[in-house]
Amino acid sequence: MNNSNNNKDTIVYEAHGNLYLNITNRCTADCIFCLKRYSDGIYGYNLRLLKEPSLSEIIKQLSEHDLSKYEEVVFTGFGEPLVRLDDVLEITKWLTTRGISVRLDTSGHAKLLYPDRNVAEELAESGMKVISLSLNAQDANTYNQLCDPRYIKAYDKMLEFAKDISSSGIELRFTVVDLPIVDIEKCKKIADKYCAQFKVRHYGGSV
Repeated sequence: MNNSNNNKDTIVYEAHGNLYLNITNRCTADCIFCLKRYSDGIYGYNLRLLKEPSLSEIIKQLSEHDLSKYEEVVFTGFGEPLVRLDDVLEITKWLTTRGISVRLDTSGHAKLLYPDRNVAEELAESGMKVISLSLNAQDANTYNQLCDPRYIKAYDKMLEFAKDISSSGIELRFTVVDLPIVDIEKCKKIADKYCAQFKVRHYGGSV
């Protein structure tokens, strides 16, 4: 399927046996390896939104799919889903009550976006099963070079959020991109320390 040839924004798209949600293009970082720096989308879908979909629009599109045929529904796309935390919580609850497994792909800046909330606990209570957190680097300096986060101490706060995730009972996964500046082995040790799964993503853009 390819939604790039019509006027509708791509909010929901399929790949790898999963259903993916593209609910925002806003982000809390400006990573040099971000897909949107060199592409309009992925798997033939244009993920650049003309406007953010409302909660009701997202639920409507989800309800038009046979959700039982997907392994999981994943918050990802061309932005940071947690800038819409309350909507993520509502959508996750809606999916969980229908027996659907939900994963969140995030930069992990929740403690900076919502300093007065226990975001990991709220996500756990909504039914979130897996959080894939973009570790991206072995230390703060490398992280800042690669990700240009909007907040100071973003790396440290991301690791604090990782600890919250583990404590909440949600399955934690760390991801990094295979760039020369990234020390994969050191990142793997960080993942081990946090009892997280570890995945290396391939960088497909120009060097």
